[in-house]
Amino acid sequence: MGDLVIRTDHDGWAMLTLNRPEKLNALTVTLFARLREHIEALREDEAIRCVVVRGAGRCFSAGHDLEDIGAGEAVPSRGWHSETLRMLESLPQPVIAAVHGHCYTGALEVALAADFIIAAEDARFGDTHARWALTPVWGMSQRLPRRVGTATAKRMMFTADMIDAEEAVRIGLAEYSVASDAFEREIESLAGRIADQSPFSHAANKQLLDVTDGMPLDAGLQHEVWKSAGRGPDAQDRIAAFTRKKG
Repeated sequence: MGDLVIRTDHDGWAMLTLNRPEKLNALTVTLFARLREHIEALREDEAIRCVVVRGAGRCFSAGHDLEDIGAGEAVPSRGWHSETLRMLESLPQPVIAAVHGHCYTGALEVALAADFIIAAEDARFGDTHARWALTPVWGMSQRLPRRVGTATAKRMMFTADMIDAEEAVRIGLAEYSVASDAFEREIESLAGRIADQSPFSHAANKQLLDVTDGMPLDAGLQHEVWKSAGRGPDAQDRIAAFTRKKG
């Protein structure tokens, strides 16, 4: 068995690939443990300014491995999966979930922990907890309604219906969709554009958005003014480079 999550570094960004293609990248404790190791390493890696999570083979992931559940999976601690996804969500770098093919239930919870989702035109999303008499413990009940609204989250959770990429974009689950034959190029282009920007600003902006989420407007505005991280150490160099180029 090869590495269950493969990290590949590019020019300023990293790709984490869920790598159980023969099992449609179904999520096990062992795979999550490897994902967690990569997340911990990326937090300390100043050379990486954007992170992309995707799946190998035919899809992003078919979800939590039901065989693993049936075998009585040994989870390190209660809430460990949820904690791991919060670690992913809290990375200082922007995190993109690049979804093609299946993205169901536990896999959707992984994708929702990214800052946003882009979808190939063949992507399919769904929450099937109710089909198996399960309830979410990885974050679905919290992140899905924040992304799509409470009523739409209830519709997805109550029906266990699958939705396509077009519907995912319409309801705000995915930011946009891309033709399948252009998906690889779009991942590289998007990650490259993000990596070109200031990592200081990325980390500061993520913190601002996270801390002020749910605040009244005036409180959020005051937080932005008084708690802002200010100007980054690369600001002067970036401005000077732009001025030289303009001149």
